[in-house]
Amino acid sequence: MLTARATPPARFLLPALASLAFVSLGLPDGLLGTAWPSIRASFDQPLHAQGSLLVVFTTGYVVASFGAGSLLTGLTLGHLLAVSGLANALALLGYAASPAWWILVALALLLGAGGGAIDAGINTWASTTHGPRMLNWLHACWGLGAALGPALVVLALEAGRSWRLAYGLVGLAQLGLALGFALTGQAWQAPRDSASASAPAPTAWETLRLPGARRGALAYFVYTGVEVGFGVWAFTLFTEGRGIAPATAGFWLSAYWGALTAGRLLVSVVGKRVSPGALVRGCLVAAAVGSGLVCLPRVDAAGFAGLTLVGLACGPVYPTMMATTPGRVPPGHAPHAVGFQVAAAALGAAFLPAGLGIVAQRLGLETLGPQLLGLSVAALAAHEALVRLPTPRGARA
Repeated sequence: MLTARATPPARFLLPALASLAFVSLGLPDGLLGTAWPSIRASFDQPLHAQGSLLVVFTTGYVVASFGAGSLLTGLTLGHLLAVSGLANALALLGYAASPAWWILVALALLLGAGGGAIDAGINTWASTTHGPRMLNWLHACWGLGAALGPALVVLALEAGRSWRLAYGLVGLAQLGLALGFALTGQAWQAPRDSASASAPAPTAWETLRLPGARRGALAYFVYTGVEVGFGVWAFTLFTEGRGIAPATAGFWLSAYWGALTAGRLLVSVVGKRVSPGALVRGCLVAAAVGSGLVCLPRVDAAGFAGLTLVGLACGPVYPTMMATTPGRVPPGHAPHAVGFQVAAAALGAAFLPAGLGIVAQRLGLETLGPQLLGLSVAALAAHEALVRLPTPRGARA
């Protein structure tokens, strides 16, 4: 559905709301990891029960992001964001008040659905109205939220309060964000290209038949496996596989996530100085080089440097590729294509690191390095296949 172009004040307000929305997307990720020991104690659950929570959350995320383009044919973007923000708020407040484990698991589906719709919706808005600098800034804001989440839990516990307080505070903040989306609902730029305004909106399946949409989803599936794979397995490789002290390994894992956020911030400042395609290609080549350094089992310094290089290189990849989406599909198809990419990224983040662990369990932890190197090379190949597609007629250059 078309909406009016943003007024000058809205040009400042909408990016601010989008930034807060990405902080809010990162917060639950940071909350869960730190609060999990207290959560499972509250509900008398085993350690592995977190898996069921993550599976349900991911299911909601994938379904909502995949269908976001279809939802945007009947809703304005601002109203979709308001409804999704309300869903997140209710889910988080429900976490804080939940009396039973099964209710918490059910609420994870709602939280995933709200997050997936916000992720796809704002990525669509930013890719069609802004560009790589804005998208890198927004995804850096996600990193800020992920970093703030553990701090909120720790502060609540150190104050003698429950983990529920942290979830409740974040839920109340989400209510405020949903209100902001509702009040600015008509100001958000329509995700459909103006050239296609008079034509019927394409269906999700029509978009899925486009090579640009399919290859884009594949690139995100593989790439996210690299980013999350290093985040999930580097600590285990360094400590259990190579005997490095946990404190040292933890420091370098923090450096990895810090470098990833720094890479996004850097591109948000100087992103116009290099083309998006060349930037992503260079980053993926650097990530492959860093992965190769991590493969060296007896040179700890090389492994630490490689991990940090991978983080710095990976930072701009996700948001910069997202910014090029409108140029890979015909006008009107970008909302569906963005949703497919967000869904594929969630699937890659869930399944590929799990596959790495299965192979490492059977063949040894040192196989993690070569596996991650192979994924890095595969991500580069997927991106090259994507950028070699011709630009569709009418697509944004």
